[in-house]
Amino acid sequence: MKKLTRRTFITTATFATGFALAVQPISAKVITTDSKGLIAGMVKVPVKDGEIPAYRAMPSTGENFPIVLVIQEIFGVHEHIQDVCRRFAKLGYSAIAPQLFIRQGDVLRLSNIDEIRKVVAKVPDEQVLSDLDATVNWVIKSAKGNANRLGITGFCWGGRITWLYAAHNPKVKAGVAWYGRLVGDKTNLTPNHPVDIASNLKVPVLGLYGGKDTGIPLETVEQMRQALNKNNKSEIIVYPNAPHAFFADYRPSYRQKEAKLGWQRLQAWFKQHGV
Repeated sequence: MKKLTRRTFITTATFATGFALAVQPISAKVITTDSKGLIAGMVKVPVKDGEIPAYRAMPSTGENFPIVLVIQEIFGVHEHIQDVCRRFAKLGYSAIAPQLFIRQGDVLRLSNIDEIRKVVAKVPDEQVLSDLDATVNWVIKSAKGNANRLGITGFCWGGRITWLYAAHNPKVKAGVAWYGRLVGDKTNLTPNHPVDIASNLKVPVLGLYGGKDTGIPLETVEQMRQALNKNNKSEIIVYPNAPHAFFADYRPSYRQKEAKLGWQRLQAWFKQHGV
């Protein structure tokens, strides 16, 4: 495992102030949430082999905030993911998005999607789950987080991780997975996929998927539905006309109607399950 150094953190944290190079040009529909009334910015999260950078946003006053882990797309913790954290903070959450690829490479600096995929393909699930455990601990100790009100949400790559972390950590009250891959080949780095943990899942997860997602066939969505334990309160919703990444307001794939509906469902889901 690559040793993380203070210099690695500083260079990454300094750069993580805009959109990733690979997501240019930015759509005119991009949503920008200000930090008024918030404490927001880059932080250092202690992990097993050093520190990883993360972006966190929380209300500037108060304490004992419900926690939301915000899990990145393959493009990293760029401005869109940071903005999502600020949206949660405006709702009263202590939200945090750790940079989960940093040992394997800094995807924020890469402009080629194929290069990004090569970096992401090297990231072990075990490392990710361990880093998220460490991130939760940091939020509880350093960002006034309430350990009893923990939620998670993630997009694309992060949608898959949302399912897996909900199975990994029973302290999670609820999760919302946005168009995360559900099936795949088992490898040493990715020993399980959401469909493999579905029958034993205890945490209620809401899956939000697009009917026109060319990367996640609807048959795999139905396969996941069938695999879920009937006693589990998880649900999967498909927006028939939505493509992949329909929540990503900085990209051409953005669909305002479905994104708004999904965001409303997320808030209701978290409230329903005590996050």
